[in-house]
Amino acid sequence: MKITSENAEYQVIKSLKTNRVKRNKLQEIFIEGTECIKQAIKANMEITRMIIQDKSNLSGWGKDVIESNKNAELISMSDKLYSGLSDKNNPSEMLITCKMKQYKTSDIKTENPFFIVFDRPSDFGNFGSIIRSANMFNIDAIFIMGHGVDIYEPKVIRSSLGSVFFTKIILLESMEKLADFIKSQKEINSMEVIGTDSEGAVSLNNIKIKRPVMLILGNEAKGMSVKLKEICDKTVSIPINGNVNSLNVSCAASILMWEIFKGSHE
Repeated sequence: MKITSENAEYQVIKSLKTNRVKRNKLQEIFIEGTECIKQAIKANMEITRMIIQDKSNLSGWGKDVIESNKNAELISMSDKLYSGLSDKNNPSEMLITCKMKQYKTSDIKTENPFFIVFDRPSDFGNFGSIIRSANMFNIDAIFIMGHGVDIYEPKVIRSSLGSVFFTKIILLESMEKLADFIKSQKEINSMEVIGTDSEGAVSLNNIKIKRPVMLILGNEAKGMSVKLKEICDKTVSIPINGNVNSLNVSCAASILMWEIFKGSHE
């Protein structure tokens, strides 16, 4: 297919990039950037469209992607329209759309879990960085509480370096759903629930945290909600020096994930 005007197909592709409601309705996502596309392919995401400018100018990698995904629609697009879809001054050689992956608590199968709960994430970069660290430290699932940024927003995908495609991320509609899940896990494996707060009662210096565990991260601006604090077995703080009184949530999360990862391998 060749697209030379902002026709219906172009509008659909653009909406997958910019419109959360449309993404969820069509169950498709928009991916830009060679590294993120490589990770999507590695994660066996189902490619629905491959969007290019000129097939003759593609690299060997780009031609291989097309050859390996013959069920996907190949779309060539005028330079102006292609640049309009890209966030880069020098757009990458290919854009793709993929089928969305969604997970439920029933998809979790682990006897010695490491879970993260993130309360109403509000920053694309922080969320993507946390997903990236979660992938590095073998987190089994991330639970999202309340209304926050979209998992598959392009800025989240980029800041996660594509690790979002390998991570089970589960949206929970209510505290009751989380409480029920925690109860079931405690019955199975005695999982500990650890909250994080700059004024937490227990210093990370004085505790070793190991699997099975659920780590709760508060909202960037408001911290943990009262209800989340109530379900924690203990609340941990990271000892810091300096003139500020708290760490960025993605930095704090990475420190805690490393400590739990290290403690579980000692």
